[in-house]
Amino acid sequence: MVATTLIAGCGDVGTRLARRLAVRGERVLGLRRSVGALPAGVEPVVADLGDPASLAVLPRGITRLVYLPAPDARSPQAYRRVYVEGLAALLDRLDPATLERALLISSSAVYGEHAGAWVDEDTPPAPLGFNGAILLEAEALWRARLPGRPVLRLAGLYGPGRTRLLDELRAGRARAPRDPPFYANRMQVDDVAAALDHLLSLPAPAPLYLGCDDTPLPQFELYAALAGMLGAPAPGEGPPPAGIGNKRLSNARLRASGFAPVWTDARRGYAALIGAG
Repeated sequence: MVATTLIAGCGDVGTRLARRLAVRGERVLGLRRSVGALPAGVEPVVADLGDPASLAVLPRGITRLVYLPAPDARSPQAYRRVYVEGLAALLDRLDPATLERALLISSSAVYGEHAGAWVDEDTPPAPLGFNGAILLEAEALWRARLPGRPVLRLAGLYGPGRTRLLDELRAGRARAPRDPPFYANRMQVDDVAAALDHLLSLPAPAPLYLGCDDTPLPQFELYAALAGMLGAPAPGEGPPPAGIGNKRLSNARLRASGFAPVWTDARRGYAALIGAG
């Protein structure tokens, strides 16, 4: 039987994953709030995860679920609406008897301050902001409803179409702490889609993975390297980003599962973006 995968939150990363699955002939449903362009072979599902009644359009027979919504605002209410209430409403609609695989996308924002030390899946979470706290609540709901199904906590994403940092550097507005170093953890969006595809295929995944590249970098070092590539002014010194904590994320467990990122160092990934632009 052909798998039917529901990508709940079929935005940038979800669309990249959908394309990978569809080209193999799998049935893919892309759920989003409004009609938009989806890759060939991907069936649109127009619904709002924050509106349980709208989920009545979902067909029966969904065998795989990837949950990666995007809140429509950066507020506690918007996060709770999709990550907790929306997740509960969607799981109420799905038939657990047919759901063979499921994957929840969370964030490294669930971790706290670690003064630049290494963090992995065994590090206790201690979120510094509302987003991390609500994501941690969503993870608990996920484990209660779908025990044993994996969660992937992602680092900061970059890739095609994500140009804010490059625009800030070109304009001379980028700032980063220099001493002590504050670490930037990144993952390129095509590598993220490949990791999701990989985890969906594992017969016995671990309950939790960290998604990041191989090379956490001091933020000032990353910004300075990118400024040099752009011919832009060197970054100025400034405070660290608020609410995320200073840490270096380890992808050792994800790599041990058989996944290898293409872009192991964000400097190389950004260089490819800059060259393509």
